[in-house]
Amino acid sequence: MAKAVILGRSSSVPRSNEDLRIILSAVVGIMLGYLFGISFPTVNITKLHFPSSIISYIEDRNSGITTQTLLNHAWTSAASHKKNNSVSNLDEILKIYVPTNPKGAERLPPGIVVSETDLYLRILWGEPSEDLTSQPRYLVSFTVGYSQKANIDAAIKKFSENFTIMLFHYDGRTTEWDEFEWSKRAIHVSVRKQTKWWYAKRFLHPDIVARYDYIFIWDEDLGVNHFNAEAYIELVRKHGLEISQPGLEPDKGLTWEMTKRRGYSEVHKVTEERPGWCTDPHLPPCAAFVEIMATVFSRDAWRCVWHMIQNDLVHGWGLDFALRKCV
Repeated sequence: MAKAVILGRSSSVPRSNEDLRIILSAVVGIMLGYLFGISFPTVNITKLHFPSSIISYIEDRNSGITTQTLLNHAWTSAASHKKNNSVSNLDEILKIYVPTNPKGAERLPPGIVVSETDLYLRILWGEPSEDLTSQPRYLVSFTVGYSQKANIDAAIKKFSENFTIMLFHYDGRTTEWDEFEWSKRAIHVSVRKQTKWWYAKRFLHPDIVARYDYIFIWDEDLGVNHFNAEAYIELVRKHGLEISQPGLEPDKGLTWEMTKRRGYSEVHKVTEERPGWCTDPHLPPCAAFVEIMATVFSRDAWRCVWHMIQNDLVHGWGLDFALRKCV
C-alpha cells in the first residue's frame, strides 16, 4: 500500500512540470507574437481570406457564426482603430497652416518661406565673405542680335556696376559676346526668334526681379550719346515716376510728340499732338503715355505690367497705350 502512495506522488511531479512548460511556452509565444506584430508595417486591406479547407475545419469545430465573419470583424475593428489614429495625426500636421504664405506654401513654417529671388551671380566655392561682393539695385535688359554689338557695347557702358545686365539673344549667338569685358558679368538668355516682351514675360517675373528698384527694358538700336543712367535714376526718384522713358532728340524723327526731349524742363507728362490724334487730352498719347522702345519701370509698376502682358503678345504694339493702368 505504501508503494502505491509513492508511485502516485512520483507520477504527479512530471505532470506539474509539463503544465508549467506549457504555460511558459504560451507566455513566450504571446510575447514573441506581439513583438513580431508591431515590427511589420500595417497592410491596407479590408478582409483576410483563408483557404476553404482551414475555414471548414474551424467551422466544424465551432458551430454558429462562421470563422470568416469573425476574422473580418476583428480586422475591421483594428483597421478602424488605425484610421482614427491616422486622422488624429493628420490633424496635428494640418495645424501647420499659414494662409498668408504664398499659394502652394501654406503648410510651410513662415520662417523658411522665400517667395522672391534675384539675379545675383553666386560663387561656386570659396569663403562666404567672398560671395555677393556687390548687389546691384537696378536691372537693364536688351533684346539683341550680334550685328548690333557695337551699339549695345556703347549703351552698356552708360550703366554702372550698380546695374545687373541681361541680354536676350534672338539669334542664338552668345559666346561671341565674350570679346567684351562686361559680358562676363552679364546674364545671357538665348532663345531664337522671339521679341523682348516674350522674354520679359518668361524671364523677368516680378518675384525674380524684386530686388531691383527699377527695371529697364530696352531695344537694341537706341542712341545713348547723351544719356547718363545714374542721373536718370535721380530724376525718376525726384519726380516719383513709376513708368518713364528718356526723351528723344527732336531732330532724329519721332512718332509721338510725348517722347520728344524738352531742354527747358526735367520731365513732362502732357503734350499736344497733331490734330485728331488725341480723343481726350488726359489720355494717351497726349498724357499718361510712354513708348515701349526704352521703358523704365519701378518695381511695383512692373509687377502690375507683367500681369497685364498676355502670353501671345509678340511685338507689343498697343501696350504703351495701356501702361497707364499700372500707375
